[in-house]
Amino acid sequence: QLQASGGGLVQPGGSLRLSCTASGRTFRSSAVAWFRQAPNQDRNFVAAFSRTGGYTYYADSVKGRFTISRDNAWTTVYLQMDSLRPDDTAIYYCATDPSVISSSLRSQSAYRYWGQGTQVTVSS
Repeated sequence: QLQASGGGLVQPGGSLRLSCTASGRTFRSSAVAWFRQAPNQDRNFVAAFSRTGGYTYYADSVKGRFTISRDNAWTTVYLQMDSLRPDDTAIYYCATDPSVISSSLRSQSAYRYWGQGTQVTVSS
């Protein structure tokens, strides 16, 4: 079971760090991704680690502002969000699956295991 946390209210230009943990397991050898869903919109890809952990991927809209990282034990994956903008407002979800290959990393339908989501609101 995945647990996402760290959301909140922040002013434009501010920062937040989201965390995703998996109870009773690690993320080793699994793709791990962050998606987000704004009101009345589809759930969209934000960032991901490949199964090997050697590669990271970002949506164009967050590249240069968001950073996905992990702890050395592969128990927690983070999403550092800087220079936040109002259009970053959404519920952020983490997802994982050991079967996801690089070509499917950006597709939400490829992931079987999801966290409950954490709300991020960027507003002055």
